[in-house]
Amino acid sequence: MITNDTSISPLDRVQVLTEALPYLQRFAGKTIVIKYGGAAMVEERLRVQVIKDIVFLATVGIKPVVVHGGGPEINSWLARLNIPVQFIDGLRVTDAETMEVVEMVLAGKVNKSIVQLINQEGGSAVGLCGRDGSIVEARRYNTSADQPDIGFVGDIHSINPKLLRSLLKDGHIPVLSSVASDETGQAYNINADTMAGELAAALDAEKLILLTDTAGILKDRQDPLSLIRRMDIYRARHLIETGTVGGGMIPKVQCCVRALAQGVRAAHIVDGRQLHALLLEIFTDEGIGSMLIASENSCPI
Repeated sequence: MITNDTSISPLDRVQVLTEALPYLQRFAGKTIVIKYGGAAMVEERLRVQVIKDIVFLATVGIKPVVVHGGGPEINSWLARLNIPVQFIDGLRVTDAETMEVVEMVLAGKVNKSIVQLINQEGGSAVGLCGRDGSIVEARRYNTSADQPDIGFVGDIHSINPKLLRSLLKDGHIPVLSSVASDETGQAYNINADTMAGELAAALDAEKLILLTDTAGILKDRQDPLSLIRRMDIYRARHLIETGTVGGGMIPKVQCCVRALAQGVRAAHIVDGRQLHALLLEIFTDEGIGSMLIASENSCPI
């Protein structure tokens, strides 16, 4: 990992590149889907570094695809417009008025801001949402009979990766907001983790990486030092069943499990608050987060 720290000698810089060589060789030409959100998207210092790391991946021959949310920005605009913000079981209640704001903010303001940042750093980003090229067809999120209606919250019905494959082949970095429509054209707000996982599967990605505001999957949710660095999908399911994985981490782990079950080689839950989190997770043996694999018989670097 290269930094601008002038205290690092030229020899040390070359040594870093040499140590990264096996990873550069292994992942050259491979697709990595990155869910971008949390503090890494809000804090200026982290935002700039993540963008640079994404451009670095593309520069060394890896094919990154970025999927982003934008909850804080949505909340800010809803407040400006005096539209109530409500969540039920972690899902945003999305009536027609709220859906208009969600699409405006995610597919417009947030998406184009990320695209511009990537392009300023020397990448070639293309901003999209699930509607574009019919990449994602949505369906209404299926709530149970005893739950209140949460409006235009969607799930994934199908993925058409043709446009994304074309962009990746031509050296572009697709940046997708988590908005899609159903067969009638109705727009839906989709969980960005869910969209990232399904896109990773459809693109036959090498890795799915979820940038979060936690260290990863913990044995003890109160102890960051209890990080579980590696597990297969069977252990991941067991951790959910026993309550070790709870709260907002459940849908993230479930998203990883679904992606792995559909052929993604590895899924990572990584603390995006750490500088160079992406590069540390991809280009070092130990990584910094939790890596999930299909089974212990599969051994990706």
